[in-house]
Amino acid sequence: MIETFFGLDTLDSSKALVASAAIGFLFGFSLEKAGFGSSRRLAGIFYFRDMAVLKVMFSALITAMLGLLYFRHLGWIGSDQLFFMPTVYGAQIAGGLLFGIGFAMGGWCPGTAAVGTASGKLDALVFLSGTVLGSILFNESFPLVRPLYTLGDSGVKFVYESLRISEAAFAFFFTLIAVLCFWGAEYVERSGSTDSGYLNSPFLKSFSLALLLLAGGLALLPGSTPELAAYSRQESRGQAVPEAEARLLSAIERGEDHIDPESLANRIMASDATLHLVDIRTAEEFDRFHIRGAVNVPLSRLEEHLRPYRNNGTIVLYSNGMTHPAQARDALSRMGYENVLILTDGLKGFLEVCLKPVSLRSEPVPDSLAASIGAWRSYFAGAEHSMPRDQVRAVSETGSERTSNGLPGLVETGWLAENLDRVRVIDVRSQPEYNTGHIPGSIFISPDSLRGVVRGLPSMLLPAEMLAMHFSNLDLMPGDMAVIVHGEKIIDATLVGMAFERLGHKRYGILNGGFARWAAENRRVDTVLPSITATKYPVNPKTDDFTVDAQRVLRFVKEGGATILDVRPSDFFTGRKSDEARAGHIPGAVNRPFSEDIAKDGDAPVFKPLNDLAAAYAALIPSKDATVVVHCRTGHQASQTFFVLRNLLGYRSVLYYDAGWTEWAARPELPIAAGEK
Repeated sequence: MIETFFGLDTLDSSKALVASAAIGFLFGFSLEKAGFGSSRRLAGIFYFRDMAVLKVMFSALITAMLGLLYFRHLGWIGSDQLFFMPTVYGAQIAGGLLFGIGFAMGGWCPGTAAVGTASGKLDALVFLSGTVLGSILFNESFPLVRPLYTLGDSGVKFVYESLRISEAAFAFFFTLIAVLCFWGAEYVERSGSTDSGYLNSPFLKSFSLALLLLAGGLALLPGSTPELAAYSRQESRGQAVPEAEARLLSAIERGEDHIDPESLANRIMASDATLHLVDIRTAEEFDRFHIRGAVNVPLSRLEEHLRPYRNNGTIVLYSNGMTHPAQARDALSRMGYENVLILTDGLKGFLEVCLKPVSLRSEPVPDSLAASIGAWRSYFAGAEHSMPRDQVRAVSETGSERTSNGLPGLVETGWLAENLDRVRVIDVRSQPEYNTGHIPGSIFISPDSLRGVVRGLPSMLLPAEMLAMHFSNLDLMPGDMAVIVHGEKIIDATLVGMAFERLGHKRYGILNGGFARWAAENRRVDTVLPSITATKYPVNPKTDDFTVDAQRVLRFVKEGGATILDVRPSDFFTGRKSDEARAGHIPGAVNRPFSEDIAKDGDAPVFKPLNDLAAAYAALIPSKDATVVVHCRTGHQASQTFFVLRNLLGYRSVLYYDAGWTEWAARPELPIAAGEK
């Protein structure tokens, strides 16, 4: 497919400059050869003496229209590679009147005035100077003309849609009009005693027939209506376009339409769950390098992809520069999106500001900034080079965005099979099971390696700094999508999930049915050990706001305000069995063994239906806004209940007492109870 400078967002590149200069030279040469270097000839159309303007105009329109339609129908160019000018009735009518009056008065328009100036015409230079001065005046008086600038803005409108005819039919009728105009122009010129030379000539007949055949041929090609919902159907969004434009212009004036590279880098490193970063470059450019945490979405699918994020959190668009993201932001604004920002100076600015080494900068860098640059470069590992592995790749046509929107959560085997190259698969079965056969590309980790002695308490989930070291050795970074694969025990997967939760890593899921379901479906398995390149996973100590200690649990016991949910087997809850210093349970606690959430699908352990789980927990917890503290003996079993409540059922205040009964029973000052509850 042809990729345009607009589609690549490289209109400000040196290649684009050279190409535009060459096109401009050829365009000017063509106009000069057509006689457009003479204001007398240009003005001849108003006196029906010389119809060159009309003939050249229709020639250009028909050539561009038929060429682009054929290219698009044949799949040689995509709609996302083209710029569609929006319809702004007030501004365009006013501009058309000014243009027409000026053209009628002097015989020059901006383009032809440039041609005339190059030909040495003094009056053309005067008009060209007026164009430049008028542009400056418009810029300086913009606050005054702003209402006109957006008056009647209706987004991108297509004439054939308004006429309720097909694109091919419109192209044919428009071409027919052009052909009639060509014949009419020749007739007018001959009637005015001008030597037309073409009326009834074999050339004009052949030329007209060729144009009509080309236009009619479009009807024989497969339909290829451009994906333009993101451009042309703003009125269906219930958003008044002028109001949206006014709000956007106000945001631009206040500098609230963009985000600088430093702020973006810091929000990504903080694992800001409200941030949705979208790379709108080509898939090839995205694969070569992209900002960690970004997803790659073509412009033709941008609005569809962003619907779940409309006015929910912060959407940041970026490309190589700012032109393409700004145009996409403007279109989204007309559709009612008020939470879309663009990255200042695009990817080039991000590389220059955040990732350029201190030693290569032209000016001295303060120590505080040098430290930030070091942190950014460490976090966005490999930023100056091609990445060995993409952390987050293009949005899948199979619906990966729907899966991502439900994270943390369950991931189906079909989705994983189609997206293996886009995710990091973590196998938490035993090492012999892993070595015998595993999902291609998966990495083994023992859940017990994420636990240890913390403040004298055994089997505690490790502190964030130590978990980050484990994640670094797994080649993980905060923007990565990870899928955890379990064996017989789902609690092994949910315990690893607690490590993701502690680090604030929300892009993870658990394979529904685990390896047993994957194998039962005869999906691909191998024994290859993946090559790992260690990263440096950053730590944000503020991400764990759910872990509680014994003192806080004791306050809940004394003062109320929380449901304490003990998920150990019932015999241990009641005290009939004990493997700790004391038997029983925390006073006021209720019991639902973690095992009651699990069922079997053949050999695969799975969660029970969500409706069943929701009903069971609704009987124990007052509401989804109520505070609930989950615990077991050492946090292993409780991790599963935490996952169910928080990530599957949507309880909003779930706390995790990972020291659990091991600590509570060993501290004699803490009260206990026994018996059924």
